[in-house]
Amino acid sequence: MRRFFASLFLLASACASTDSGPDWSAVRTELTQRVALDQELRKQTMESAEVDMALYERLSAVDEENTAWMKALVVEHGWPTIARVGAEGAGNAWLLVQHADQDVDFQEQCLLNLREAVAQGQASKKNLAYLEDRVALHRARPQRYGTQFVQQDGKYVPHTLEDPARVDAWRAEVGLEPLAEYAKNFEEP
Repeated sequence: MRRFFASLFLLASACASTDSGPDWSAVRTELTQRVALDQELRKQTMESAEVDMALYERLSAVDEENTAWMKALVVEHGWPTIARVGAEGAGNAWLLVQHADQDVDFQEQCLLNLREAVAQGQASKKNLAYLEDRVALHRARPQRYGTQFVQQDGKYVPHTLEDPARVDAWRAEVGLEPLAEYAKNFEEP
C-alpha cells in the first residue's frame, strides 16, 4: 500500500510540474516497474507446485494497486499512447489494464481509449483484440478473436466465439496467428 501512495505522489508531482500533463518519461518508467512486478508474481504462481494463497493475495493486491494507478492516470491525462510512452510503455499500460479484472467497467472504458489510439496508429491492434475479448469474457458475451481460454472438462478451450468460421480472418487482421496454432499454448506438455 505504501508503494501505491508513493506512486500516486510521484504521478501527482509529475503532473504538477507542468501545465501540459505528466512527465511521460516518468510514467514510462513507472509502467515498466509495475509490469516487472506483475509478471514476476504471475511467473511465480505458474511455477508453484502447490496453491500458495499468500502469493495469490499478493498478486491480487498488486493488480488492485495497478488498476487504481492506471485509473488515475487515464482519467487525468488520457491513454498512454506510443507517442507519449513509446511502444513498450503503451504495451505495458495495456497489460496492466488487461489484468484489471476486478474492475471490468474500467477495462471497458479503456477499450474506448485503446480503439481511438489504434485508429491513430498509437497502440497495438493485437492488444486491442486481447482487451476486447477479455471484456467480452467478463460480460458473458462471445469473443471475436479467441484470445481468452477457459477450463472445461480439465482442458483449456476458447471462451465462446462470436463466429468460429471467421475467427482466423479476424485474428489475421490484427496480426494474430490462427486459433489452432495459438491453442497449442494451452496444451499440457
